Amino acid sequence: MVVSYLELFTFIHTSMKHSISFYAICFCLFSFTSFKNNMQNGWISLFDGKSLTNWKVGANAGTFTVDSGMIIAHGPTAHLFYDGNMQNHNFKNFEFKAEVMTTPGSNSGIYFHTVYQDSSWPKKGYEAQVNNSHTDWRRTGSLYAIEDVKDVLVKDNEWFTEYIMVHGKRVIIKINEKTVVDYTEPDNVQRPAGEEGRVLSSGTFALQGHDPNSKVYFKNIMVKPLPD
Repeated sequence: MVVSYLELFTFIHTSMKHSISFYAICFCLFSFTSFKNNMQNGWISLFDGKSLTNWKVGANAGTFTVDSGMIIAHGPTAHLFYDGNMQNHNFKNFEFKAEVMTTPGSNSGIYFHTVYQDSSWPKKGYEAQVNNSHTDWRRTGSLYAIEDVKDVLVKDNEWFTEYIMVHGKRVIIKINEKTVVDYTEPDNVQRPAGEEGRVLSSGTFALQGHDPNSKVYFKNIMVKPLPD
């Protein structure tokens, strides 16, 4: 069904006569326009805003809850893996973005090219760091332990956008549209013992619940697959 802007504004005008809040209707119009623009640009939502459908977590599953269109990570160490049908949850080249908000002292991360694990820290793939004030010095936007960001770029208790692009051997991370990491993985890269899985391949995404004192919010989790 195609809805024109004229039809939407006609609906708003008619609704006002029936005492429906003008501001509520404007919000609906804005949301419709944003959704339409995202779909036209190739972005696909991975989170329905209501449940953890298409996501999978093993140990400490209670760390992740959903409220008011947000995934909340708060509890013992756990990781929430995208497990839906989009590309059979196996992404190679892509753009990814999510809106994120940290609370003071919190730590989290967004893994990519990873695979489901029932417990412990994911061994496969890379982590884009989420941390503005935790004791770990690696700050938001770091390609964790590969190309680290020391500067605090965004504040706790404020929403920011974390963007990840992978194409071939190149990884770009942006925070609020500012590029903070532009990394090209060397051919035949060798990682230290225990870190062998920190290489580009393909895989899914995972959100991190770091520790019981960390509370981090995620919403508008989107992906745009890219051609090889």
